Amino acid sequence: MIAATDLTRLAPAEKAALIYAQAQSDVSARLWRAALGSDDNAERNSSASSQCPEFNLDSLLSLLMPKADSSTASVPEPVVARPTPNGPTSTAPSPGAVPPAALPPGEPTVAMVPLHASAVTGLGPNARYRATLDAAAARTGIPVAALTAIVDAEAGKNCDGVWNTTSRNPRSSAAGLGQFLGGTWQGEAERAGTWLHDVATKQGWLGNDGRVLPAARSSLLALRYDATASINATADYALRSVAQLKRAGITIGNDVVTVARAAYLGHHLGTGDAIRFLKGGLDPSRAKVLLDAQIGTASANQRIAQSGDAAAAHRSWLLGFIDRHITPARFSA
Repeated sequence: MIAATDLTRLAPAEKAALIYAQAQSDVSARLWRAALGSDDNAERNSSASSQCPEFNLDSLLSLLMPKADSSTASVPEPVVARPTPNGPTSTAPSPGAVPPAALPPGEPTVAMVPLHASAVTGLGPNARYRATLDAAAARTGIPVAALTAIVDAEAGKNCDGVWNTTSRNPRSSAAGLGQFLGGTWQGEAERAGTWLHDVATKQGWLGNDGRVLPAARSSLLALRYDATASINATADYALRSVAQLKRAGITIGNDVVTVARAAYLGHHLGTGDAIRFLKGGLDPSRAKVLLDAQIGTASANQRIAQSGDAAAAHRSWLLGFIDRHITPARFSA
């Protein structure tokens, strides 16, 4: 998170651009939930118990406009007017014609997050990873703001926003910045063309059949705690997820928000479950397993009791998480 003292030094035009980008992200979240048929209010109170405050337009404004000292108070600079929405830049189907398997466009205005932004911004205390994120995005073609949003959502962090490279999920084998499961990480090492496959090949960790050697598995899995390895693997997996969703008939828009959210669904669920999630919903038993792994059995049971169905409870939780965390506008100039 950027400190308030840093934000207040921005020029008026820079403040306006930042406010507009966050407003676009907030609107995108509402469009996303509406297109997937989810209640916009379902997760409104879910962040209240979080240790870290939710980042939205209101919190951004509070950082940009701190209380002035009485001896130096002055009239704030006016913020430029927001352009009038003119609809999405790409051709969209007529109202009511969006199929269930179509991901909603990320931004309803002409001023979209650049698909190929030159450099990631807004990293705050994680600025040390800027070069790695930029390089991984350039190598794979995944927009750097989308890649950063995925890493930021997956990585364990403190309330100061610092990513924890050694974080683990106590309810699964997920570990590192990208929270890769052991089996998924091994699969990426065995998949030709990935950054991890190149490393595994150079280290002699692959057998003649292309599979990871049993003796090399622990060394390979330890790489999940290496930030460079985890960021590059996240980029490779994002590229794979988007490609597989498209091959399955999922319509994905060209804006960064939609690409980021499609890639994140593939990263979080795996492409098989992501396709089922988008095309008709997960089986309740599968949804229960996933929800238990993410938030714990007690919290999962509470949500299921409230919604009356495990699939609906998981869907509500996941879409709410995406609304709050997959916001590439935060990382794009």
